[in-house]
Amino acid sequence: MACDNLVRIYQAEGIEVQALQGLDLLIDSGELVAIVGASGSGKSTLLSVLSGLDVPTAGRVRVGEWDLMAMTGRERVAYRRSMVGFVWQQTARNLVPYLTAVENVAFPQALAGVRGTARRQRSTELLDALGIGHCADRRPGQMSGGEQQRVAIGVALANSPQILFADEPTGELDTASSDEVLDALRAANRELGATVVIVTHDSGVSEHVERTVAIRDGRTSSEVVRRTHTDEHGAERVVAEEYAMLDRAGRVQLPREYLEVLELSGRVRLALEASHIAVWPDRAPKAARHARTDSPDRPAGLVNASEEPS
Repeated sequence: MACDNLVRIYQAEGIEVQALQGLDLLIDSGELVAIVGASGSGKSTLLSVLSGLDVPTAGRVRVGEWDLMAMTGRERVAYRRSMVGFVWQQTARNLVPYLTAVENVAFPQALAGVRGTARRQRSTELLDALGIGHCADRRPGQMSGGEQQRVAIGVALANSPQILFADEPTGELDTASSDEVLDALRAANRELGATVVIVTHDSGVSEHVERTVAIRDGRTSSEVVRRTHTDEHGAERVVAEEYAMLDRAGRVQLPREYLEVLELSGRVRLALEASHIAVWPDRAPKAARHARTDSPDRPAGLVNASEEPS
């Protein structure tokens, strides 16, 4: 899945809104990724474009062999049916209220022409894999919110899509239920082989995924990658590393807290060093003048915004 300089512009009450402003993104097959951002950052618009529910304005976007910029209306329907599964935040949008859990999971299979016995077997297997086999004969009103969302994941996976998109899947749930839903999404990724993309404003979701992409003002601003490291004694620990994202035009979005602490705004000064780029405020704040970081062990590529040039 690749987005290159992706733009989405729409009209809202006569005002032109640029929801995506040249966004770049690459997600490999089999990844489990969270896309986070504040309200209005563009994350939900991105999800709508990637899932085929919305049409991009400009740029390039491909999912597998599908070119989402060039698809006809009929091809877009085929793409949504065969390539992607979708889980909404609101449980009422995911499930048919008068059908049981197993009937809900069987329903999209029936639309795809799968025969009755195979539908029942596939539906039962999915509910068991997601830890909700006990809900097979219950209707949505007889289940908790977390159980409903896990059934919704089963519905989204019913026709074996390559990619599962989840839009704020834990937004209406308590912490315990949220963890169960996130466990089900991990199971969909690891055991069932689906690429999973979760869009959320909840930073806690980041701890459950391998990679977190932050979006700000319609562009990717940073990524957090989690890797498991094993020490010389065989003990494992998860290490999270944060990266800023540099686009093709050379633009990089510094984390907002960095800007606030160092009072960076408007015009800044730059210097190219042997292993990094140094950035200073046009007039360095007093705190920054005393917070020097001259360590020779600083990793290459670090943006240094705490020193003044000599």
